[in-house]
Amino acid sequence: MLEMNAPEWGTAWQYAALFLLAAAPWLEVFLVVPLGIAWGLNPAAVAVTGFVGNWIPVLLIALFFRQFTAWRTKRRTRKAALTAAQSGGTAAETATPTSAGTTAESKKHRRAKRIWERYGIPGLALTAPAIVGTDIAALLALTFGSSPRWVLLWMTVSLALWTVLLAVGSVYGLEFIGWFQPKS
Repeated sequence: MLEMNAPEWGTAWQYAALFLLAAAPWLEVFLVVPLGIAWGLNPAAVAVTGFVGNWIPVLLIALFFRQFTAWRTKRRTRKAALTAAQSGGTAAETATPTSAGTTAESKKHRRAKRIWERYGIPGLALTAPAIVGTDIAALLALTFGSSPRWVLLWMTVSLALWTVLLAVGSVYGLEFIGWFQPKS
């Protein structure tokens, strides 16, 4: 059995925390990579941890988007039918508008749609971590009709590129201000 001393367990918990932060919606490699490097952790390990933590939700979204939308459509239809039966009307009369309908779209959604219409999935994926986050961008791209394969491919490329740029930038930036000392 492998025994770990206290400092190694502390480091393992820091990487676990980074992984969970990266997997959480709204928290991207923009936060996780500089934070891990500022903690004094190995920049390469931080980059890999942040990438994997951020990539797994994108993978799950790409794999299960169709099943989720089918479930959501069935659920809305059932709710509309139940509401119609209770009120005495028809399901069509009591249906609620969808995000594509008359309800107001969020500013981030409009910005992402504009980028997607102009530059396609590559443009949305490459700008996603900065404007809406990779999870939301993957959902939006799939909602806009992109193939799950292309969404996963471009989000992976984008996430890898941003992770490397942030890791290198964080090391040099934190080293410049004296918060990071490379181990020799």
